[in-house]
Amino acid sequence: MSNMTKRALEESLKRLLLKKPLTKITINDLTTDCGISRMTFYYHFKDIYDLVEWVCLEESTRALQGKKTSGDWQEGLLQIFEAVYENKAFIMNAYSSLHREQIENLLFRLTHDLIMGVVEEQSIGTSITQAQKNFIADFYKYSFVGIMLDWICQGMKSDYASICQNMCTTLHGNISNSIKNFTKSTK
Repeated sequence: MSNMTKRALEESLKRLLLKKPLTKITINDLTTDCGISRMTFYYHFKDIYDLVEWVCLEESTRALQGKKTSGDWQEGLLQIFEAVYENKAFIMNAYSSLHREQIENLLFRLTHDLIMGVVEEQSIGTSITQAQKNFIADFYKYSFVGIMLDWICQGMKSDYASICQNMCTTLHGNISNSIKNFTKSTK
């Protein structure tokens, strides 16, 4: 029941965002649209931005679904772009609101997890530390998210598949090279 209520609120939020900006949507708008009480809303979320963050996290989790290995991370990256594009009205509206940093933080977290899966897999049997692995993942996450944020800021007009392909081409072999460089520096 709890998940059904959250999903109903998600759908209401997405419907309402097609009609007005996030800053103009009230809890009353949401609860009226999906037929629940205000207290039910507050049982699940502390405010609308908490709901927005939950929606983004749910969408991105569905998009990645285990695509965190060296063999399929590119597909995971493409799926993040696809999820953002499929929710264009929602993302553009949420990103242009005062709480854009929630979207940015979510993208940082997702991208870090995606890259960290690859780093963990490729560093098996090496001597690099967890801090060095985190540094590698952080280094590349800022690049990935920066490119994605530019794409969002430009209205998502460019072909995201081409952007993703260019990112993959640029990154090809660099994670394993970074791991090798850290391994050499600790000897």
